Amino acid sequence: MTEAAPALTASFWQSFSNPPLLWLSITLAVYLATHWLYQRSNGNPLLLPVLTGVVIIVALLWSTDTAYPDYFDSVRLLYFLIGPATVALAIPLCSQIARLRQMWLPLLVALLAGSATAVISAIGIAWLFGGSLETIISLAPKSATIPIAMGVAERTGGLGPLAAVAVAVTGISGAMMAPLMRRLLHIDDPAITGFAIGVSAHAIGTSRAIQLGEVAGAFSALGMALNGIATALLVPLALQLLGWL
Repeated sequence: MTEAAPALTASFWQSFSNPPLLWLSITLAVYLATHWLYQRSNGNPLLLPVLTGVVIIVALLWSTDTAYPDYFDSVRLLYFLIGPATVALAIPLCSQIARLRQMWLPLLVALLAGSATAVISAIGIAWLFGGSLETIISLAPKSATIPIAMGVAERTGGLGPLAAVAVAVTGISGAMMAPLMRRLLHIDDPAITGFAIGVSAHAIGTSRAIQLGEVAGAFSALGMALNGIATALLVPLALQLLGWL
């Protein structure tokens, strides 16, 4: 028994130090630590776990000379879970069906305006700054969730990883700016606040909207889901109208 203990310990450490499991464990530990810090700061937007966590992970990858493709392969399980987690966000919406029936027309107009603005502004800004066609296509679906944005970008000639980065930056900035914009525009209705956050800042914004209340979280999840569908339709349409597809 005593002779087997060192061998068992060595076997455990060898499996733990295997790069896939190691980086997955590090990523989860970094998230837990940054989430704790965010809660201790009473929700300071500059300490969003997605923002601080990304900075720490990037620093670790750079200091250990780990290539991003290797890291991505190691945490592919987390990428897979984005899909089920996104679908699960629809659960709180079930309790808001009555309110949804009353607001479907304003929500539809807001969805079309928000989604079109996000796609057109991304294409326009990238084009004005001299971005390549590949870059423009990659940035166009920035306001959709990562699985949808990467799929749209890759199927229309863009780069999936670049689209993912654009999505992350959009979500982080949207989650940070949402409380300020809410105060500046004097928006008190949690349904309006949540839907606007979901359309503009997808899942990262939705996680922030959930902190504002159940209603805001439910309508943010709705806005995120509908904007994902709208983006998947509008990006190819816009590229075709511009003659780039």
